[in-house]
Amino acid sequence: MNDAAVPGLVDRDGRLVEAGGPLDELNRRAGGAIGQPFVVPQIAVLARLAQRLGIPVSRHAVVADGPDEVELWVVATPVDAGVALAISGWRARAPWTPPADTARRERDLLVQGADWSWETDATLHLTAIGADAARQGIEPSGLLGKPLDALMTPKPDEHGAMPMFAVLLAHGAFDDQPAMIRSTGATVMLSARPRLDTAGKFAGYTGSARAVATPSPVTAATDTLTDEFGARLDRALRAPLGRIIANADSINAQTDGPIRQDYVDYAADIASAGRHLMGLVDDLVDLQAIERPDFAVAAEPIDLADVGRRAAGLLSVRASERGVRIDKPQDSDAAPATGEFKRVLQILVNLIGNAVRYSPDGGMVWVRTHRDRGAVVIIVADQGKGIAPEDQARIFEKFERVDPTEPGGSGLGLYIARRLARAMGGDLSVDSAPGEGARFMLSLPGRNA
Repeated sequence: MNDAAVPGLVDRDGRLVEAGGPLDELNRRAGGAIGQPFVVPQIAVLARLAQRLGIPVSRHAVVADGPDEVELWVVATPVDAGVALAISGWRARAPWTPPADTARRERDLLVQGADWSWETDATLHLTAIGADAARQGIEPSGLLGKPLDALMTPKPDEHGAMPMFAVLLAHGAFDDQPAMIRSTGATVMLSARPRLDTAGKFAGYTGSARAVATPSPVTAATDTLTDEFGARLDRALRAPLGRIIANADSINAQTDGPIRQDYVDYAADIASAGRHLMGLVDDLVDLQAIERPDFAVAAEPIDLADVGRRAAGLLSVRASERGVRIDKPQDSDAAPATGEFKRVLQILVNLIGNAVRYSPDGGMVWVRTHRDRGAVVIIVADQGKGIAPEDQARIFEKFERVDPTEPGGSGLGLYIARRLARAMGGDLSVDSAPGEGARFMLSLPGRNA
């Protein structure tokens, strides 16, 4: 082990312009040279992070050096010329690999009788999907690099619990856990074994999937989200998520005094992720409610223009952050209709929120009402990239989104909104073309003022 820190300097364009002997040699063995882009990825990433944050960054790193590996302690400090490096440790070690017979036996047992295989990295992002998955209607190439839950989602057991979640979080092995393929809705049974890196730490999963025959209508009915599951989900997640969001917002607002800006940014990210999960909980609880055979809505006298103004007001802060203007109905506008107030507000918040999300910065969202024979219609129009005709029916289906790679919701919002609209005797439709924005039209039974 060499305790002396080896110096280096990476300029603002990512080139290694100075390097002590061991660092220069390591970079050259990786294919780089002084004055060229720094090619040791584990150290280059830390240099870019320090430059972006504007603060020193210290990290342990394990770097490949030919067939061996080197443990390093990297200190990256922003300076005027770029990022100064001080690297110590330099402990060489041979990479750990399991005995060949054991690894082969584990894989053979795992894939025996399976229809296809899959692998993830330590962050549970997909790194490989077996080619046989295409026979099940899955497109492997479009899923690589995405989180595991972009491919599949665990299904609850008869008690409404999802034990696979706990096993994944604990990085344990599991067998024959039911899950639903998002793109097809098919049920599969998953098995997986954790992989370890050279330090014996969790490095991801190697897994297999076995297709399950489509259940009969009676079985399918008992396999839907139950009242008990909805209640358990609400109780189990809402309170802790609320605390996470509140605490993250408090840190972001620096209510207890100034803190480092990177921690402020981390807190904002945590709060945003918490709100996304809370929205998913809301969607799943709504989904459980609207798919019950006895689901019903109230028939209340409402003013659709007033509900539109309220929904626009709720989203005004989000819109202003994007520089998007919401042109809402005038205070003098009135559109008497019949529906359940809270459900209509829920639909319009979803529609206007989507319009703000997909509008260009500085764009406009219009909210207008009009009468159409015996119905009252409220229109939410945006200046986004629009929706192709072949996608316009699909976006109202369960768990469907036009582009799953874009930031957004769960793919349940429009499905729930249309179900609610039809339960109130109305409908929800879309009129759009690529490059021309989208117009969502909510119609409800009209009434005399």
